[in-house]
Amino acid sequence: VQLVESGGGLVQPGGSLRLSCAASGFTFSSYYMSWVRQAPGKGLEWVSSIWSDGNNTVYADSVKGRFAISRDNAKNTVYLQMNSLKSEDTGLYYCATSERLAYSDFYEYIYWGQGTQVTVSS
Repeated sequence: VQLVESGGGLVQPGGSLRLSCAASGFTFSSYYMSWVRQAPGKGLEWVSSIWSDGNNTVYADSVKGRFAISRDNAKNTVYLQMNSLKSEDTGLYYCATSERLAYSDFYEYIYWGQGTQVTVSS
C-alpha cells in the first residue's frame, strides 16, 4: 500500500496550491479519503474528507470556502485545491484513508502518506 503526496511548496499569502495524493495497493474507490495537516510544533488537524464515490465532501471551519477536495477514482488520486492561503495554513499535509467518516478520530485512519510540506510566507 502506498499513498504519495505531492504539490506542496512555498507560496505567498493569498496564493494557491494544489496537492495530489496518488494511491496504490488497495481498492481506492472503496474508501473515504481525507487530508490531515500538522502545523509546526502542533498536533494533527483534520482538514477535509470526501466520500468514496466523490459525491459528498466536508471541511473544517478553518478552511471552508477556501479549500476544495476532489478525487478521481479512475486515477486513484485525491486532490486538495487550496486558495486564499494564510500563514496559519503552513504545515505538513497528509492524505489518509478510512472506512468511515473519521474526522479527528485519527486512530480510525488505516493508511497514511508521508506528507507534503506547505509553507505560506511572504
